[in-house]
Amino acid sequence: MSRTRFDGLPPGKIASHLGVMLLVAAVLGVVVSGLAIPFAGVAGFTARNVAESVETLPQELETEQLPQRTEILDKSGKTIATLYDQNRVNVPLRQISRTMVQAIVAIEDYRFYQHGALDVKGTLRALLTNQASGGVSQGGSSITQQLVKLTLLNQADTDAERKAATDDTYGRKLKELRYAIALEKRHSKDWILERYLNTAYFGDGAYGVQAAAQHYFSTNAKDLDLRQAALLGGLVQSPEAYNPTRNAPQAKVRRDIVLNRMAQLNVITDAQATQAKAMKLGLKVQEQPNGCANSRAQFFCDYVVRWLKTDPALGATAADRQRLIFNGGLTIKTTIDMRFQRAAQEGVDGQVYKDDSAIGAIALVEPRSGNVRALAQSRPMGSKKGQTFLNYTVPQKYGDAAGFQPGSTFKAFTLAAAIKEGIPLTRTFPAPNPGYFPLNEFETCDGSYPSGEVWEPKNSTSSSSNPNLYEGTQKSVNTFFVNLERETGICEPWKLARAMGIDLSKDWQIPAFTLGVANVSPLDMAQAYATFAGRGIHCSARPVTEIADTDGNVLKTYDKSCSQVIASPIADAVNDVLRGVIAPGGFGAALNPGQPAAGKTGTTNGNLSVWFSGYTPNLAGASVVAGVKKNGNQDTLDGKSIGGYVRGSTSGSTTAGPIWGNTFKAVAQYLPDDDFVRPSSSDVAGLLVPVPSVAGKSYDDAKATLEGLGFEVARGPMVDSGYARGLVSYSNPSAGTGLGAGDTVTLYLSDGTPKAKGKPKGNGKKPGRGNGNGNGGRGNG
Repeated sequence: MSRTRFDGLPPGKIASHLGVMLLVAAVLGVVVSGLAIPFAGVAGFTARNVAESVETLPQELETEQLPQRTEILDKSGKTIATLYDQNRVNVPLRQISRTMVQAIVAIEDYRFYQHGALDVKGTLRALLTNQASGGVSQGGSSITQQLVKLTLLNQADTDAERKAATDDTYGRKLKELRYAIALEKRHSKDWILERYLNTAYFGDGAYGVQAAAQHYFSTNAKDLDLRQAALLGGLVQSPEAYNPTRNAPQAKVRRDIVLNRMAQLNVITDAQATQAKAMKLGLKVQEQPNGCANSRAQFFCDYVVRWLKTDPALGATAADRQRLIFNGGLTIKTTIDMRFQRAAQEGVDGQVYKDDSAIGAIALVEPRSGNVRALAQSRPMGSKKGQTFLNYTVPQKYGDAAGFQPGSTFKAFTLAAAIKEGIPLTRTFPAPNPGYFPLNEFETCDGSYPSGEVWEPKNSTSSSSNPNLYEGTQKSVNTFFVNLERETGICEPWKLARAMGIDLSKDWQIPAFTLGVANVSPLDMAQAYATFAGRGIHCSARPVTEIADTDGNVLKTYDKSCSQVIASPIADAVNDVLRGVIAPGGFGAALNPGQPAAGKTGTTNGNLSVWFSGYTPNLAGASVVAGVKKNGNQDTLDGKSIGGYVRGSTSGSTTAGPIWGNTFKAVAQYLPDDDFVRPSSSDVAGLLVPVPSVAGKSYDDAKATLEGLGFEVARGPMVDSGYARGLVSYSNPSAGTGLGAGDTVTLYLSDGTPKAKGKPKGNGKKPGRGNGNGNGGRGNG
């Protein structure tokens, strides 16, 4: 056996050797401290100095939770996306094959279960050999030491921390040894080995043995055989140099070294080693897509992530929530139905191509739950031509796109307000073309609209001179609805739109409100129209139902958030009117999905965007096609090639309507064949029962009162109130609101604590123009 000689080395090299020995002796303590003391004078310092410096090092190494990949599931439990910074799935040691454990111990630290934090003999031999050679020719780190290094690197947050974790210095080595001793005192050998196998990087983006087994062999760590285990065991020394997907010959050489070592240690027989070495690598590579761009539902996935990042329960800051979502190993259960998603994407792709100078999009929402069933748009996610990172299907705070003017789809809010105020569906209003409307004749929530100007909107559709609510809606007559809005006032339609999920500031209380000039997203409109389908029950859009941790423990459940915002008879009457749009003679007659359906078209001035918002009793959807320039600004759709041919003109029914119609025709097979409730004549005339005041009553007394009038009663959460604890503070809908039999009234009980006064919140987004003249929207069908 060759032996390192000191007599041929220069004094500097000898001092370096002694320094190494001194460091090791300092860590080992009194057991071998005598080894350093005779040479202390040569090294230039005392063992006490080293020992004191060691004592200043941290006593414990905190091992944080390892980053693990998160899975996003559809409503049936199938994975639609994986998110991770490190592709890792932790597994306990019992779920790692014995052969894999034997392979990693044999090649990395064969005396792992015999020595302590470090293998003294192996460490001294490696350090002295490396010093003599002037490089790193032997590795002497135990598995525990390697785990320390991996942990420090994995938990480093800054470049300086990462550099400190990888510096090839004896100071770092000393720190690692101290940490290794602490780990060995605190944890069992099995715990350390399990943590090591879950922490180690195996190359090609695979962290931990489970992800490596899945990636390279499409199997699980518990099922790894000898050939597979030997290959993975050899990768940890230099994952990229031995990467079998890029350097198969070197990977085979390294695998065979592991097999030889296992045979040398009698872990396997020579015959087993020879047989395994004769085999090919046996790769069966399985890529693990990362991020929403690789999802089958790209923009729904993106919406889920952005939506969760607003939840303070997942972290104090957006960065904390991001870290949890991408590293927490979560299972996120969502509401998407991939059958609906495929239908929606095909519906969009069939009408608007990704390279067109237009965006096509649709959102689907389930009434009475708010479950978002699909989000699809014509441009896929990415940075290439015909791609985008803007999510046009959702509100701006979740997708960065500003939305589009909805045109006449907003007329439904004015229609609902009119019925709520007792205006019969048979009542007629003038429909002049053009109209002549002094703006100060329109009432906002704060009084008359403050302008002396005259507004002269025009009609782009024909009707009788005095249509009723059925005809005016079916033919989408602009001046009819302006007259109707003048009757209802702007305040009530505006309040209804907000209650149904449209985010609007008071600045949108303008006469042109009914013609749809405030930018909205398809998801906004889908959840609003789902309120009609749900007979007046509005449910906030909900993409996620539950989040669980790596062990399956439920971290948070997202219950549906619903309330009765329109009396059911009013919603029934709106449904009856909007059915006429899809009935024979209506603008959307060709879109009928073969089930009872209702809807409304929308087109804006200059045809910048066209819409169709519609629903069946069990599904609501809103589709849009909007002109978009290369710089992101809106442009007219007319004269543009959309979906393979040049459009001389566009409209809600002929351009956006087919997206909705084809989607709903495809999903009709999955929906019950329910029908809308037909309104009675008394309902249409507005004869509703007002909700009585029950504030200050006990819950039981209030419930009995309301049930006696035919209402359903729900119990809401406790609220701050001056009433005694347990008494009703208020109801929703509030006292005096007209409701129909069977409608739900929610009672909120007092917690006995008066509500503290605070500053009011801001008004939200601002309109592009606030003069109320409606130049931004044509509003016809």
